[in-house]
Amino acid sequence: MKKFIAILLITLLGTLLMFNQTSLSKNSSEILWDTWGVPHIYAENNQGLFKAFGWSQTKSHGDLLLKLYGQARGKAAEYWGIDYLESDQYVRTMGIPKRAKLWYEQQTPEMQQYLDSFAQGINDYVKQNSDEIAEELKIVLPITGNDILAHFQRVIYFHFLTNPRNIKALQNLPPQGGSNAWLIAPQKALNNHSILLANPHLPWSDFYLWYEAQLIAPGINLYGATLVGMPVLSMGFNDYLGWTFTVNPIDGADIYQLKLEEENYLFDGELRSLKQELETIKIRQPNGNFTELQIGIKKSIQGVIIEQQENIGYALKIAGLDRPGSLEQLWQMGQGKNLREFETALKQLQLPLFNILYADKQDNIMYVFNGLIPVRSQGNWENWGGIIAGNTSKTLWEDYHKYEELPRLLNPKSGWLQNSNDPPWTSTYPPQLKAEDFPPYFAPQYLGEVTDILRSQRSIELLTQSDQLSLEDVINNKFSSKLLITDRLLDILISTTKALANPIGIEAAEVLEKWDRQTNADSRGAVLFMLWATTLESKGLFSQPWNPQTPLETPTGLADINTAVAVLEGIAAQVKLLYGSLDVPWGEVVRMRVGEQDVAARGGPGKLGTVQVLGIQAAQDKTFQVISGDSFIMAVEFSDPIEARGLMVYGNATQPNSPHRGEQLSLYQQGTMRPIWRDRSVIEQHLEWRQKLI
Repeated sequence: MKKFIAILLITLLGTLLMFNQTSLSKNSSEILWDTWGVPHIYAENNQGLFKAFGWSQTKSHGDLLLKLYGQARGKAAEYWGIDYLESDQYVRTMGIPKRAKLWYEQQTPEMQQYLDSFAQGINDYVKQNSDEIAEELKIVLPITGNDILAHFQRVIYFHFLTNPRNIKALQNLPPQGGSNAWLIAPQKALNNHSILLANPHLPWSDFYLWYEAQLIAPGINLYGATLVGMPVLSMGFNDYLGWTFTVNPIDGADIYQLKLEEENYLFDGELRSLKQELETIKIRQPNGNFTELQIGIKKSIQGVIIEQQENIGYALKIAGLDRPGSLEQLWQMGQGKNLREFETALKQLQLPLFNILYADKQDNIMYVFNGLIPVRSQGNWENWGGIIAGNTSKTLWEDYHKYEELPRLLNPKSGWLQNSNDPPWTSTYPPQLKAEDFPPYFAPQYLGEVTDILRSQRSIELLTQSDQLSLEDVINNKFSSKLLITDRLLDILISTTKALANPIGIEAAEVLEKWDRQTNADSRGAVLFMLWATTLESKGLFSQPWNPQTPLETPTGLADINTAVAVLEGIAAQVKLLYGSLDVPWGEVVRMRVGEQDVAARGGPGKLGTVQVLGIQAAQDKTFQVISGDSFIMAVEFSDPIEARGLMVYGNATQPNSPHRGEQLSLYQQGTMRPIWRDRSVIEQHLEWRQKLI
């Protein structure tokens, strides 16, 4: 009997061990880190995939990640002091933490599991690698699914769709970020396969940073990038299709003016009570103690009161706060196998903005002016861009246009599609989408109302100058640093300066005459021209403004020749004083600095008409430093097998000791992109580290 019991126990123990091993293997995942710091995640199921993705992001961006989640909670001042008070006031006033909790409850059970798994990956990484994370940031732990949704809201709704800058100015200002995107149809492609170029331009810091990864699980093989802290890829491709985003000129946030009487507001001839609540913000002091600040939040039927001036209040209404499914929609987009499945995901209309540009292996290319466009009873784009009368229900929108009503273009005759943050009407040329076919409040009617006209025109020029384009052609065009503005102004500037200027001006004209009209690192004359053009811009550059009758040739001509020459003389004197020579190389003055890397720049301001876009600002050492612009670049040809190239300009990590901070700057300077490794056998040939997660 004793022997029988012993055998039974041994059998039960063996069964239990086998069950545990099976359970562990089903939830296990493996991360192959390649030599560029890109994680290739192999998971047994979706929960394991999300957990490993959270782990990976924390390894690469842990300090930034925790800081962003702390800010999205509206508790950053409590964690790190008064420098974060303004951020907390904004987050709490907009109700982000409370809404995130509500959104979490509204997720499908599967999406809740995925959010929890992503958060668990973050928490587990910090627990197991505590010495790699800054001590003062660990106070944010543990991260929850609510934090991820709060972060998404803060970034997408309250910095992309609207932002503190707009709210302070009480108007919709032109977006600070930007992007280019190109699609080439098979009939225009040299190898008869559709081509996709993704090219966002965003600041090189904070929540605007991209993260590149490959996600592999049963039925999933997805490659692309997302903003740091997001649990799903925002742009990418799988074995069948790919897509990218650009910021579109969409009005999804309106400011209403209200007449206030004490704690009431006038609406449809009646007084209504403002809903009121108090929020308490803790502020950490240098000695470790806390002070508290109470902020009162008032809401009308339109939304939260963002400004009050005596008996006038301003309320903010934002589209999409009632649609919590953006992350799940993005996840479903990445699992699509054809156009029908991809559009099935799009038709949910959860994302409040962004143009979507799509290509696939079945020879389709598509542009959609995606977003939640309010159904308005009246008015045009200009009317809704200002202050709206809030005393009447006639201006209060409550519903959105359906997907089928949005500007959409599939497989145009031209064989190409593009967007450079311009309205839908220039998605291809000659135009196939017409502004008059849509409500006048959908988007600006004209090219120059909200975008860099010259950048959009240069994008179109590069796509139309050749009958056929290969993947290499697309990449080479992407790295063209020519400034289109030079075609409009430079010849007349040189000739008039030679005729009218003093010796310093004539010397400047001779430098500009020899200049290659580009902003490559060795371009001589670019510094002189850039400073001249940006200085003269405020005085008015062009004699002929943009004209819808000649949309790709205007603006053009110098507005004031005498002023232009005088400004050039002044700029030339400054350049010679600062740099010792008028033909100082562009890359000697404009620098790309990330971590320990300090590299000569290639590229310039988009408003001067280049598609190799860098945003720059003056530094303290007489140089200019890149602060924004080209970030993640991805070029994909949907051949068999798919051929793809990628570049994370500033590198795929921000952790202080990571070797991947800034390591791709030199590739960007050379105008080259890395091959994207997707096959396991190839990845293992370029392996930096292998990691198993249970």
